[in-house]
Amino acid sequence: MENSEGVKIESTVVTEEPLISALDIALFVVIITVAYFWYFKRDKQSSSSEKKPYTIQPSSLSSIEQTSNSSFIKKLKSTGRSLVVFYGSQTGTAEEFAGRIAKEGARYKMKGMVADPEECDMADLVEMKEIQKSLAIFCIATYGEGDPTDNAMDFYEWLQNGDADLEGLNYAVFGLGNKTYEHYNEIAIYIDQRLEELGATRVHEIGLGDDDANIEDDFVSWKEKLWESVCSHYGIEETGEESNIRQYKLVDCSEVLPERIFSGEISRLKSYENQRFPFDVKNPYLSKIAVNRELHKSGDRSCMHIEFDIDGSKMRYDTGDHVAVYPKNSSELVDKIGELLNADLDAVFSLLNTDEESSKKHPFPCPCTYRTALTYYSDITSNPRTHIMKELIEYASDPKDQEKLKLMASSTPEGKKEFHEWILRDNRNIVHILEDLPSVKPDLDHLCELLPRLQCRYYSISSSPKVYPKSIHITAVLVNYTTSTNRVNKGVATNLLAQLIPTNDELPQPTIPIYIRRSQFRLPPKSQTPIIMIGPGTGLAPFRGFIQERDYARKEGREIGEMVLYFGCRKKDEDFIYENELQEYVANGTLTKLHLAFSRDQPEKKYVTHLLEQNADELWNIIGEKSGHLYVCGDTRSMAKDVHSIIVKVVMEKGQMTNSQALNYVKKMEQQKRYSADVWS
Repeated sequence: MENSEGVKIESTVVTEEPLISALDIALFVVIITVAYFWYFKRDKQSSSSEKKPYTIQPSSLSSIEQTSNSSFIKKLKSTGRSLVVFYGSQTGTAEEFAGRIAKEGARYKMKGMVADPEECDMADLVEMKEIQKSLAIFCIATYGEGDPTDNAMDFYEWLQNGDADLEGLNYAVFGLGNKTYEHYNEIAIYIDQRLEELGATRVHEIGLGDDDANIEDDFVSWKEKLWESVCSHYGIEETGEESNIRQYKLVDCSEVLPERIFSGEISRLKSYENQRFPFDVKNPYLSKIAVNRELHKSGDRSCMHIEFDIDGSKMRYDTGDHVAVYPKNSSELVDKIGELLNADLDAVFSLLNTDEESSKKHPFPCPCTYRTALTYYSDITSNPRTHIMKELIEYASDPKDQEKLKLMASSTPEGKKEFHEWILRDNRNIVHILEDLPSVKPDLDHLCELLPRLQCRYYSISSSPKVYPKSIHITAVLVNYTTSTNRVNKGVATNLLAQLIPTNDELPQPTIPIYIRRSQFRLPPKSQTPIIMIGPGTGLAPFRGFIQERDYARKEGREIGEMVLYFGCRKKDEDFIYENELQEYVANGTLTKLHLAFSRDQPEKKYVTHLLEQNADELWNIIGEKSGHLYVCGDTRSMAKDVHSIIVKVVMEKGQMTNSQALNYVKKMEQQKRYSADVWS
């Protein structure tokens, strides 16, 4: 109404006098000037005002704060620090490792700070030489198919495209990767080499952590040798035993108003009540569960088809993308921690960083209740790392419990063996540890500080936006297993999803926070390009979206290329998911061929890899003679590796190449995005 009225008034005035008079211009200039000075005066006052100890700031910085805090060099100089540890982290492990290194720096007279490269001006690395005995350490993860983490992307591109003179910069790199992936620690290796090319001095050789084995062991072993190199390089000595200095201090927030208390939001207070686009990792969308149905026909396992409603959210996705789901821990486990520690889970508290210069004021959104922290923010189901064992020692009243923790926290062969067997092999989480070492009673606020953040879970989207623009589909197997201690461990996200069943009545539908993560797993630009899809089990998920998209194109009258699908499961009558859909696509011609392997429907197990070996001519016809695309989705530890070997063999035999030539051919396919993998370990 106001706009339409404004237009009518304007059209009336135009006929009588000029649209803008000199007086209008003068008034406009005055208003702009006053607004300008008011804004910057307010900003200056707010930045200089003293913060309350229970400040309600989200973990992430606002754009204004990021700009003012982007110079890590100024922070180092103003606080007398010489060590900065950058992290590239997708799941929080690299950030955790960075914090541990920065904390240990005090033992070597190197006061340290942790820094997120996304929030820093990395060009300032050229000024590190101005700080005496300075050192930059990079804890960098590689995820996906050799990709940088989201927060390290800008830094990675800066190294690739820039030619800064980094002479005088002393550095070391620790990489976090997984050997089951082809591009093992590729980003860390590149950063290590590129820094040297730009003139920087490597203080210690790169460390490569393998998450498929024991990345904690890899990190601890590398870290011990790192400090030996640091002492040698700078001519310094260790000051003594490390003390367990708290990074955060406890603040009682019992007087905080209820509306100022976080209740599970990821970053912004009340973000689930007042949703704002765009939605991302720090601002997920609270999506309704529109559909949740069982895909398995029988058997003792469960596979869920779930549809998230995104109607009205303005969220857009592409076929092949991933959806991130934010889970929460079971109330049973949370209550158990409260019971074991005799703690009031509904007490309101905050953890405030003792380092006033740190951009990370809290380990998670504060203030909140302990129940909220343990439910939404703390990872209480994974295997704790050795540094947590070390921190728990002081809370053990029984000498036997103390000795056990000391042993597992040590880097001796006996300690590593005990940690591997008691924690990793027996799959103990923090709840199990507190149960099995009953004299260990840590302060709950300290435990919340020590535990890593609960991370979102990623799922391949199993739908096409052309067909389902208002919903996102996923295909997820329910995770439940019994450990050697006869405990039942449950997957955090899948067990939560299994409980979120939409109702047919007028009751509020169940919801869960989600956001979309972009992927490079894409259909060819041309619909006529032939493709081969290899996806046993839930590896079928993204290919369901691929097939839907090609089927949509076919119905529009466009020409589509051959689509060949290799799918496998245990038994046809139990876990052949989406069977009717696939058969329909075969019948209407969208799916050219459907190769099926049911591993347990005959005496000898039969897998998709067996079918691939039998169909070498078909494979070569599409990827060799017709320059088609090949896609693999599923377990990288065995299936994806076996598929890669088979493809190389097919290229050798049918393309009449040597092994070296075949490897180069497949490598070129990968570079051209004609061979793509969406895999997990």
